[in-house]
Amino acid sequence: MANRSSTSFHHPIVDQIFIRLAVKTDLPALEWEGEYTHFRRLFSEAYRRSEKGLTLMWVAELPGKGIIGQAFIQLTCDRPELANGFNRAYLYSFRVRAQFRNLGIGTKILQVIEADLIDRGYQYITLNVARDNQDAQRLYEKLGYKIVAPEPGIWSYQDEKGEWRTVEEPAWRMEKRIYKTFS
Repeated sequence: MANRSSTSFHHPIVDQIFIRLAVKTDLPALEWEGEYTHFRRLFSEAYRRSEKGLTLMWVAELPGKGIIGQAFIQLTCDRPELANGFNRAYLYSFRVRAQFRNLGIGTKILQVIEADLIDRGYQYITLNVARDNQDAQRLYEKLGYKIVAPEPGIWSYQDEKGEWRTVEEPAWRMEKRIYKTFS
């Protein structure tokens, strides 16, 4: 039996996944049948930013199943150590549906995103990972991301009803230098 944590593991379903930039009609599917409805306004705002070229919203689609993964990239934000608009981009809202985890889909999503950012001239990708999310941290480390700083992980947002929610999720900021490889 193949070791799923091995870098050589490749599940056949990965070849069926289509990774593309989101379109407006994808927004309801990002709520995952109500699990993320409270992020509706965040998704809408990310889409507005994508229309201005400030954010990239990637989705992973499996024919017959729909959107099974997503990852957003801020190209610029108010924290230049995360995203500065020219060589550093910030990954957030990265998730794969539970039943499709540990198959290599997250790795494929990140590979597509990194290749796109390289083509756009970016050299670094940063992200925050919850300190208690060991699975995600292992994935990022396997793919070359390094912890560079602690993050308090305190942020607020308006939910779908217009009520403010505050999240406290201590995290690690991770970073990876990305560059074109020549074979």
